[in-house]
Amino acid sequence: MPPQATTSATRLPPRKGASLRWLPFFFIFLQSVLYGFGDPISKVAYEVLPVYSLLTARYAIALVFLVLLFGRRIRRGLRQTSWRDWLLPSLCMGGAYIAGNIALELTAATSVAFLRSLSTVMTPLLALAFYQKPFGKKHIPIQLLVIVGLYLLCGLGGLSGFGWGEVFSLLSALLLAGSLIFGEKALDRVDPITLTSLQTAASVVMALVCALLFDKGIHLKGAGPTVWLTIVYLALLCTVAGYLLQNAALGFLSSRTVALLQCFCPVMTAFFSRILLGETLSAAGMAGAVIILVCVAAETLLSDERGPELPEGEQEDTKSP
Repeated sequence: MPPQATTSATRLPPRKGASLRWLPFFFIFLQSVLYGFGDPISKVAYEVLPVYSLLTARYAIALVFLVLLFGRRIRRGLRQTSWRDWLLPSLCMGGAYIAGNIALELTAATSVAFLRSLSTVMTPLLALAFYQKPFGKKHIPIQLLVIVGLYLLCGLGGLSGFGWGEVFSLLSALLLAGSLIFGEKALDRVDPITLTSLQTAASVVMALVCALLFDKGIHLKGAGPTVWLTIVYLALLCTVAGYLLQNAALGFLSSRTVALLQCFCPVMTAFFSRILLGETLSAAGMAGAVIILVCVAAETLLSDERGPELPEGEQEDTKSP
């Protein structure tokens, strides 16, 4: 039996009820909390281990966990789909985080955080370019205001020049946007767990190649118990849970909405950096965080007023008697 364009097993069906209606938004907020805590503890771990050695271990643990837990489902998902369905979102997801870490080695973290967050602007543009998805005018003020908030939070005083670090930051933002729009399309045919596993596998391969090129091999001898706990957290909660939460949210929300909601992540990073690393926000940073939170709340309410966003085929079906 040939695979159908959309199945209930691959794309989550919209449901009524206040609690379920807010569930996809909660997925992205939870992802932001997990990533926000992961950023400062990663910074500490990078002082002990080379970046790509740590990333290789992180993604390898995540992939082994997924295969052990969902091996049969992954194999079934691979048999039912074409490689064309999952290749682009997998390469974009893996490449985004590799490019982001290269940028961190080449330029200031504030520059990386700001430029990488521009994926919220690139996502609707890519959706328009590849799938002719229109961008509602009512979203433009929120989109512009969140850029101001991101600059105040992450970029004010940090964008001192433009070099290769900034180039890789923008590449990371572009690939993050690609992972959202191509992932949204792929979930019409690919099971979310299968897609998550393939994205993790792509991350392993890219991290391993970078480790061999830049770290001259895998170096994990300096890792103590605390560093290994950090790696396990990054593998299971940031990679496995983070990827799954994003793919689950894309079953309900558009890639544009998810991209804007993910701007909550720099706010959580600043919050946990304050607790764990003693980093403080300036008055401009506090203002930026407030602007981002207001924009995220406005986008959440605006998206909720329209109800769940269905794939095009399902929208047509609901119109017919």
